Amino acid sequence: MTPQLTTVDIRKPDDVNVILGQSHFIKTVEDLHEALVNAVPGIAFGLAFCEASGLRLVRWSGTDAELCALARENAQALGAGHCFIVFLRKAYPINVLGAIRQVPEVCRIFCATSNAVQAIVAETPQGRGILGVIDGESPLGIEQDADIAERKAMLRRFGYKA
Repeated sequence: MTPQLTTVDIRKPDDVNVILGQSHFIKTVEDLHEALVNAVPGIAFGLAFCEASGLRLVRWSGTDAELCALARENAQALGAGHCFIVFLRKAYPINVLGAIRQVPEVCRIFCATSNAVQAIVAETPQGRGILGVIDGESPLGIEQDADIAERKAMLRRFGYKA
């Protein structure tokens, strides 16, 4: 039996970051919610989780109605068992990835980005699973001295390096 491959475009506004991952238990929704609000006070987010057995519902939570709707719609489009998707405003993935990785149910994170994302999904008679992602676009060249200087300056402007 050969899996059918599908590309699923993750739909989101340009000013929203997305984290796409895989987990293993219905408790994921509540635990991710707690991890996110504890990591960044005032965070705006929506998350959804595709339940892989039982009722097989798209479970969801969040602090922002628009981002919750976006999470539900994208999770349903993915349709892959035990995947989760988080959309963020007022925070960046770098602010929450450590907390998400500490959630015991989280198995892997496919991407954390503000770029356009496509998920590569395989489907068999049993169901669907995410094989990987395409995050952004391909490189156009090799970083030169001026690019290195700008990268280092940008990180300092953002406060990520001293």
